[in-house]
Amino acid sequence: MQRYQLHIGGREVEPAGGRWLETQNPFTGETWAEIPRGDARDVDRAVQAAHQALTQGPWSEMTATQRGQLLHRLGDLVARDARKLAETEVRDNGKLLAEMLGQLNYIPQWYYYYGGLADKVQGAVLPLDKKGYFSFTRHEPLGVVAAITPWNSPLLLATWKIAPALAAGCTVVIKPSEFTSASTLEFARLFDEAGFPPGVFNVVTGLGDEVGSPLVDHPLVRKISFTGSDTTGRRINEQAARQLKHTAMELGGKSPNIVFEDADLEQAVFGAISGIFAATGQTCIAGSRLLVQDSVHDQVVGKLLDVARTARMGDPMDADTQVGPVTTQPQYRKVLEYLQVATQEGAKVLLGGRAADRPECGKGWFVEPTIFGDVKNSMRIAQEEVFGPVLSIIRFKDEAEAVQIANDVRFGLAAAVWTRDIGRALRMSEKLQAGTVWVNTYRAVSFMAPFGGYKDSGLGRENGIDAIREFLQVKSVWINSGAVSGNPFVLR
Repeated sequence: MQRYQLHIGGREVEPAGGRWLETQNPFTGETWAEIPRGDARDVDRAVQAAHQALTQGPWSEMTATQRGQLLHRLGDLVARDARKLAETEVRDNGKLLAEMLGQLNYIPQWYYYYGGLADKVQGAVLPLDKKGYFSFTRHEPLGVVAAITPWNSPLLLATWKIAPALAAGCTVVIKPSEFTSASTLEFARLFDEAGFPPGVFNVVTGLGDEVGSPLVDHPLVRKISFTGSDTTGRRINEQAARQLKHTAMELGGKSPNIVFEDADLEQAVFGAISGIFAATGQTCIAGSRLLVQDSVHDQVVGKLLDVARTARMGDPMDADTQVGPVTTQPQYRKVLEYLQVATQEGAKVLLGGRAADRPECGKGWFVEPTIFGDVKNSMRIAQEEVFGPVLSIIRFKDEAEAVQIANDVRFGLAAAVWTRDIGRALRMSEKLQAGTVWVNTYRAVSFMAPFGGYKDSGLGRENGIDAIREFLQVKSVWINSGAVSGNPFVLR
C-alpha cells in the first residue's frame, strides 16, 4: 500500500487534517494506494505558496526565455519517466497501457511547444488617432490559476492547462480527481527536479466540496480552468462569477459521427469503433451518436457488429486488451442505468447491453461494448453524455437532415464526417456546431490545434496559440510625448 503526500511550496507535506482517501484499481477492484484528503487549510497553504512565487519569488524575476527553458527540461523528464507514469495511470483509472503510454510519450511535446512559445508573446505599438502620445500593449500573467482535472486522462488534460499557464508566467494549484490523483502527485516531483522555484506548481488532492470549492473561492485565485461534467462546470462557473474570476470550461459532449453513402465504409467503421470503444468510451469527444445515411445503414451496421464483436476485454496492462474497465464504481453504475433507460425508451440492443461477466474481466468494473439501433435523437441515450462504451445508431436521409440531427443536442464539442466529396466535407464543417470537426478520421488531437466546445460543451480554448492567451491579460500603456494639456475637465 502506497501513501502519497500533498505537494505544496516545493515540498511533500501531509494534509492538515491527517486524513487519506483510498484509491482502487478498476481492474481488480482492490485498494492500491492512499491519497491525501486535503481541506481548506491545505488549499490556503498552496494558494499562498503560488501567490508568493508569482509576486516575490524567483519565478517573478525570470525572463520568459528562462521559463521556457524550465518547461523544456520538464518535458525531457516526462519523456524519461513516461512508462512509470503511464503504469500509475493504468492502476488508477483502468485505461489501456497502450493508450496511456501513447499519451505520456506525447505529453512532452506540449512542454516543448509552450516552452518555445513563452518568449514569443508580443504586445504592439498602437497607431493612435491622437497626436503627442505614444501607446503600446503588454501581455501579463493573470495570476494564480486553479486547475481542476478529471479522472479519464489525468496527466494529458492537466498538461493542457499547466503548460500554457506556466508559459504565460502564471503559477498553478491543481486539484485532480479524487479517483485518480496518484499520477499527478508523482508528476509534481518532476517540477522540483527540473528546477522550478517552490510554489510555482502545487497539488492539493481531496473531495470537491472540501478542496475544489475552497480553491475556486480563494481570493488570490484569478482563473479557474476546469475539465469535467457540465453540471459541475456550471456550478463552478457560477461560484467563480461571484468574484468576477476568469474561467475556462471543457464540459463534455454528445458528438455525432456522420457516415455518408459515398464514404469509405471500412474506414468509417473503424472510425466509429475508435470514437466510442477506445478508452472504454470515457472521453469527452466520444462519438457516441453514429449517424448513418439510409442507403448504407444496413451495410455499415453489419460491418460495425462484425468488428465490435471481436473486441478483447481484460487486463489493461496486457498489450492485447482493447477494452478496459470503467474507471470508477459510480460511473460503472451510471452506465448500467443508461442501458436500462435505452431499452425502456425503445432502443434495440444490437450488441452487449449489460455488465461484462467474462473470466478475463476478473472482479473489475466492465461493461460489454454496446450498440443500440432504432435510436431516435430525442431519446435520453442520444441526448445525454453516458461516458461509457455505448453507441447509438441514428438514420438520416440527406445532408440537411444529418446537420439537423447532429446539431440537435445541447453539446457541441466535436463531430466527424465520413465522405469522399470535398464540397460536402467543407459544407458540413461549416454547418456543424462543434469546436472540432474531423473529416475521415476521429480522435485526433495536437498541441498545435485549439480545442474546446460550443454551447454546453464549455468556454474558452485549450491547445495551440489560443491557449496561452487564456492565461494573459492585456494592458494598454499611454505615454505623453508632447501633447499639450487642455481643459482638465474634458476627456483627453
